Amino acid sequence: MAFEQVDKTLVTHDLVQDLKWDADLRAQFEADQTSVLDCYALKPEERTAIETGDFRKLYEMGLHPYLGGQLARLIYGNAAGPDATRAVNRLIASLTGEERPDDRTTT
Repeated sequence: MAFEQVDKTLVTHDLVQDLKWDADLRAQFEADQTSVLDCYALKPEERTAIETGDFRKLYEMGLHPYLGGQLARLIYGNAAGPDATRAVNRLIASLTGEERPDDRTTT
């Protein structure tokens, strides 16, 4: 992605930065993603892409690539080990169009 393709007005950028720096918001996001997304003026297709983990769509909309990786870890797990591996695998699967079952939930 060329820098010119990054859409600085994409609200997802603000969401990711807020989640990175606000531990309370991050905890709320982990407990109830919908309530946090409701607080942001996301475009409908932007919100759907977040809810479904469609990082390719977010990149096509202009999400900064670095923040896409950050968002994947926030959604799928940020801890080292299995959570980090799951986050990376889901990000790659989304970007390559590979079909994978939704593994957002953990047991």
